[in-house]
Amino acid sequence: MSINLFTLEGKVALVTGATGYLGRQICIGLAESGAHVLVNSRSEIKASELVGYLESQGYSAGSAVFDICCDGDIKMFFDNTRHDCIDIIVNNAYAGVGGTMETSLPISYSNAFEISITATHNIIVNALPRLRAAVKSNGYASIINIASMYGIVSPQQRLYSSEQQSNPPFYGASKAGLIQLTKYAACEFGKEGIRVNVVSPGPFPNKETNRRGFIDKLCKQVPLGRVGDADEIQGPLIFLASNASSFVNGENLVVDGGWTIW
Repeated sequence: MSINLFTLEGKVALVTGATGYLGRQICIGLAESGAHVLVNSRSEIKASELVGYLESQGYSAGSAVFDICCDGDIKMFFDNTRHDCIDIIVNNAYAGVGGTMETSLPISYSNAFEISITATHNIIVNALPRLRAAVKSNGYASIINIASMYGIVSPQQRLYSSEQQSNPPFYGASKAGLIQLTKYAACEFGKEGIRVNVVSPGPFPNKETNRRGFIDKLCKQVPLGRVGDADEIQGPLIFLASNASSFVNGENLVVDGGWTIW
């Protein structure tokens, strides 16, 4: 198999939630593989900082400052971007809080679904002209949605030291919905050469916040015996973004060290 299957040279990739813990590594991985990365954030300062870092490493990047929860902002971005083709979209953004069924508020469900489902829908629909142009120019386009292992299995509440720190029900519910949305979109747009897949990361905690041995508890749940390093998300993303996955569509690629196979 030629290594060129994995190259993203000449491709334009939009990453939402790009300045977060995993988002940053996604951007770095795509840029290292040759893509021009559009760094999305609501914060111009944060977007500019990451763009500056990527450029300092010799990579190609630009800012994409807009609120993915505002359909008007999304439309304005795609209407005004200088890029005729957008080859790759990574829907990565998420923001939320902890909680349990008993402590969660209805608005938390609404907020989670707005960013995971509604925003993803709006980005895909508004991006269609640019994605179709990419298919015509470069042979394919790839949409990659970032879900979670908690869209497949339920979190173990005993791992968490308090209700506020527990992984909440609205998070998993919204990520499960995103997995289904991915399958639907893959059926609708696959025939056009627009592939839609989803990555479900497992435990990728920020190791700088190892409160009360939390990471040690997580490690015991993983067949590999450890949690993921943030840069380990890059390989699966590059695979799905590139021609190496040319016949992969509608799949949920679980990157969890084996957590969900117990």
